[in-house]
Amino acid sequence: MTHAAVRRRVPVVVLGAGLAGMSAGLALGRRAIEHRIFEKASAPGGHVVTIEEGGYRFDRTGHLLHLKDDTLRALVLELLHGDALEVERRSVVWSHGVMTRYPFQANSLGLPPEVAYECVLGFVQAQASRSKPVPKSFEDYCHIHFGAGISRHFMLPYNSRLWGVSPQEITAEWCGRFVPLPTLEDVIAGAVGHARRDLGYNAHFLYPRLGIGELSAGLHRRLGHVELDKAPLGVDFRARRLVLPEGTVNYKVLINTAPLPVLCALLADPPDAIAHAARRLRHTSLYYLDLALDALCPADVHWVYVPEPKYPFYRVGCYSHFSTAMAPDGKDSLYVELASRAPPDLSRLMPEVETGLLEMGLLAKRGDIAFARVRKLDYAYVIFDHGYFDATQTVHSFLHEHGIVSTGRYGGWNYSSMEEALLFGQTAAAFAEEALKGRP
Repeated sequence: MTHAAVRRRVPVVVLGAGLAGMSAGLALGRRAIEHRIFEKASAPGGHVVTIEEGGYRFDRTGHLLHLKDDTLRALVLELLHGDALEVERRSVVWSHGVMTRYPFQANSLGLPPEVAYECVLGFVQAQASRSKPVPKSFEDYCHIHFGAGISRHFMLPYNSRLWGVSPQEITAEWCGRFVPLPTLEDVIAGAVGHARRDLGYNAHFLYPRLGIGELSAGLHRRLGHVELDKAPLGVDFRARRLVLPEGTVNYKVLINTAPLPVLCALLADPPDAIAHAARRLRHTSLYYLDLALDALCPADVHWVYVPEPKYPFYRVGCYSHFSTAMAPDGKDSLYVELASRAPPDLSRLMPEVETGLLEMGLLAKRGDIAFARVRKLDYAYVIFDHGYFDATQTVHSFLHEHGIVSTGRYGGWNYSSMEEALLFGQTAAAFAEEALKGRP
């Protein structure tokens, strides 16, 4: 047992050294609050890491910085030593054998005439309808806001593939800024090739030249005290004690950024109501491929949405179109997000992937793929089903009562950006400060 971990008391313990956890650590340090950060992996960053192999660089699929907060933007640029690129989005949708501008709901130009007609007419009918019921599901939301054509040709099939469940199982309350709502003027302009503006929260973004992992590396350098390879065995929430393989740490406040179900599984003998709520927290995992190309990708795009089920993937992105430093000169690197949640068999999958990429113009010819690597995100998307809000409120309320704030995309159990993860960490540090003063 290491002396530092055995029966050590510390005001604040942070679980997880992803963006939220390390941001919390920075904010605690600015407040001069003693704390320790434990990370179960051998490197910090969580999903915000970059892997290098053979001169190619791969993130954990597309991780882009949409920064609206000026103070946070200045911090990020400082952590990156200014080595970042300002990028304007080039994203498209591949369906019906053609590429159209993103978002689909405002860009029907180029689709087969009968499909474009169905989409525009359906949108007009939906806007003209006097009946505007409150949507009970995401499927209802799509029909109410976009009409039958856009729902049938993109919104429902694409989101079924992304979430891995039927849109009927998902509430409409997750959408917010993530699903652009066009005006009638936007839809008509997009049908005749006169699109006036880029819709969506991700029209512009910041990207580290050497990959998104540079942000985690910058945070880690600034912190300097993350304890790696420290997987907790349990949390005694009554005694406020963290159990590690080498001993225990007593705390007053626990900031958790590990996935919320993981934290719940660590709780020592929780009440039945909390255990029941934790079992209702649903998510989907993701298998994806990192592809190294021996040639350049012919399509000048950042990523492509693919709604049609005949393709084994629902989204493809090009890391090296974010930054040319992500691949050797004259070559490119791609990520391919797979619709199936089953472990992929590369010998059967790769011919389908190669054919699909050739059809889409993302490969110039067969044989351009130098190598493929299968990756998995155990936690990809939180599922906002009809029991989501009740279950999360029950769990978070209980945790707060016992000096635990669970935050970040997976600790908070939400759908959020990297900017928000950094802000969540700062908010958690403020919560800890108030709790230590006896004002939780």
